[in-house]
Amino acid sequence: MTKPSLPELLHAAVTAVGGTERPGQVTMAQAVADAVDDGSHLLVQAGTGTGKSLGYLVPALAHGEPVVVATATLALQRQLVERDLPRTVEALHPLLRRRPEFAMLKGRSNYLCLHRLHEGMPQDEEEGLFDQFEAAAPTSRLGQDLLRLRDWSDETETGDRDDLTPGVSDRAWAQISVSSRECLGASKCAYGAECFAEAARERAKLAEVVVTNHALLAIDAIEGAPVLPQHEVLIVDEAHELVSRVTGVATGELTPGQVNRAVRRAAKLVNEKAADQLQTAAEGFERLMELALPGRLEEIPEDLGYALAALRDASRTVISAIGGTRDKSVQDEDAVRKQALASVESVHDVAERIMQGSEWDVVWYERHEPRGGSAYRPAGASLRVAPMSVSGLLREKLFTDRSVILTSATLKLGGDFNGVGASLGLAPEGTEGEDVPQWKGVDVGSPFDYRKQGILYVAKHLSRPARDGDRADMLDELTELIRAAGGRTLGLFSSMRGAQLAAEELRTRIPEFPILLQGEETLGELIKNFAADPATCLFGTLSLWQGVDVPGPSCQLVVMDKIPFPRPDDPLMSARQKAVEEAGGNGFMAVAATHAALLMAQGAGRLVRATGDRGVVAVLDPRLATARYGSYLKASLPDFWYTVDGGQVRRSLTAIDAVAKQGE
Repeated sequence: MTKPSLPELLHAAVTAVGGTERPGQVTMAQAVADAVDDGSHLLVQAGTGTGKSLGYLVPALAHGEPVVVATATLALQRQLVERDLPRTVEALHPLLRRRPEFAMLKGRSNYLCLHRLHEGMPQDEEEGLFDQFEAAAPTSRLGQDLLRLRDWSDETETGDRDDLTPGVSDRAWAQISVSSRECLGASKCAYGAECFAEAARERAKLAEVVVTNHALLAIDAIEGAPVLPQHEVLIVDEAHELVSRVTGVATGELTPGQVNRAVRRAAKLVNEKAADQLQTAAEGFERLMELALPGRLEEIPEDLGYALAALRDASRTVISAIGGTRDKSVQDEDAVRKQALASVESVHDVAERIMQGSEWDVVWYERHEPRGGSAYRPAGASLRVAPMSVSGLLREKLFTDRSVILTSATLKLGGDFNGVGASLGLAPEGTEGEDVPQWKGVDVGSPFDYRKQGILYVAKHLSRPARDGDRADMLDELTELIRAAGGRTLGLFSSMRGAQLAAEELRTRIPEFPILLQGEETLGELIKNFAADPATCLFGTLSLWQGVDVPGPSCQLVVMDKIPFPRPDDPLMSARQKAVEEAGGNGFMAVAATHAALLMAQGAGRLVRATGDRGVVAVLDPRLATARYGSYLKASLPDFWYTVDGGQVRRSLTAIDAVAKQGE
C-alpha cells in the first residue's frame, strides 16, 4: 500500500470534523510537514478561521513521532482533546493503518488528591490533619463545594478539575489538591496506586500526542526535572502568550502571609530554637513590608537585606530540623511534614534568589488591593522577583533536540516575525552561525476578506490620553458610536478603572443599551449574556482582549479606548525597556510598542470571527494616526479598510445595524 499524501490526509481530517478545506490550512500543513521532516523550527501566523489545529495535527500525526502540543487556554485544550483529535485519529486510521493514542497532561494541582480527600488536610494552627468536610458548614458555599467534590470523587475517571461542571471555588479546590512539592510521591502514599495525577502521567507516556499547557511546558524547561514525556516535535499554539506564561512560572513571590503560614506549619515539627528563629525573622520581614514603598528595587535596601538574610538562614535551619526529627503524635506525619517543607522551602528559595541580586532578575515591591470572587486576595504587600528576559532560557531549553512549531493568529508584528522571534530567543530570520537556531516565518493569511468585512477607525480629532485623566471627548465619541451601532459593542479598556468609569457614565447617557461590566459576573456569564442580546455592550480590560469569541451580529463594534502601552511604573516592563536601551537598541519599540501591538492585534481579532461578520474596530486614541510608531501598530492589525472620518463610520455602523435587525 502506497503511503498516503499530505493532501489526502488533510482532506480526510477536514471532512471528519465537518470543516472546509482552506488554502491557508493547506499551506500551513505543508510548512509544518517540511519543518518536522528536517528538524527545523517554524513560526506560523494563521488568521482566525484558517483551521490551524488540523494544519498542525495532520502532518504531526503523519510523521509518527511523539508530539507535545502546548496551548495557553483551557478552551483550546478541550477542543483538541474532545473534538479535533478523536475525529482526526478516526479519519486518518484507515489511511495511516495505525490509531495514534493521545492524552492530556496538566500540573499536579489540577488533579484531585485522594490522600487529602480521605485523610484530611494539614491545618496551620494545630498538629495533624483535620477533616475539611466536617469543619465546613454544609450551608456555606465552601461546605457545599466540598460536599460536591466528595460526591464527584466517586464518579470521576480523571480527577481533573476541569471535568467538574459546574466548577468550585479556588478555596474549595485547594483543600483536596496538592502541589508537586507537597505530594508524598506514589511509592510513599497509601493511595499511590489510584492517584489521578500519576494515571495521567502514565497515559501521557504511552501517547503519541500529549496536549498540555504553556505553564507545564515552562516548568519542564525551567526546573530541569522532566515532567513531559520524551518527544520529537513540540507544537506551541496560542504562541503569542508563551513569553508571559513562562515569565509567570519563573517569577517568585514573598509575602508576610506566606511567611507566617510557613512558620505555623513548621512550628510543631522542629525544636523550639529553630521555630523561634523563623518566627523572629518573619516578624522582622512583616514590619519592613508595612513600611516599604511600591516600585522596583534596583538595589536591595540594607534593612530589607538583613530581613531577607534572616529569613533565608532561619528557613535553612528549619528545613534541616524538619528532616531530622520525628513526632509520632502528629497524625499522618509524612503529609504534615511534606506540606511544611514545601512552605519553608518556597520562602527560602525566593529570599535567597532576591539576596543573590542577579543582574538578570528584576525585584520589586507591590501593594495589593483586596479582591473578591473566586480569585479572592486580601489586601497586603509582596516582594516579587522575575527574570529580566526569558529569551535566553527559551533559546537554550526550547529549541534544542526537537523541531518546534509556534503558531497563533498574531505573530507578525509591524510586518515581520522578528519582534516575536527576539522575545523567544531567536536571532532575526536568516541569521547564520553556530548555536543559532534556524527558523522560518510563514504567514498563511486568513479566509476572511478584512478590507470588505471591517473598518479600522482612528478618532484622530480626540485629545491625547493622559494617565488617569478624564476624557470627556472620548466618552462623547463612544456614546455616538454605540448609538450608531445599536449596541453590539465590545469595549476594551487599557485599565479596569477606565472600563468602570465608562460603564457608569454611559449607563446614564444611553440606558436603552444595557452595559455589562467585567467583574460584575463571571466571564462566562458575561459573554453568554452579551451574545444573547444584540443591544447589549460588554466593557472590560486586558483579560477580555483574547477571551471573547462572539461571531455574528452581537459584536459589530470593537472599541479600544487607547493604545495599551505598559504602565510607565510597571517594574518589569520598564526594566526590560531600560536594558534594551543600555544595549544600544530602541527600548520603546522593542518592549512597549511590541506589547501594545500584540494586545491590539488580539483585540482587533475579536471583530471578524466568521465569513458573514461585518463591523468596525474603533481606536479612540489619535496617536495611532499621528505618532511615528502608529504605522508599526497599524501594520500589526488585520488589513481592515482604514479611515479617520467619524461621520462616515457612524453611517456605516447604522447601515450594518439595519441589516442585522432585518435578519433577527
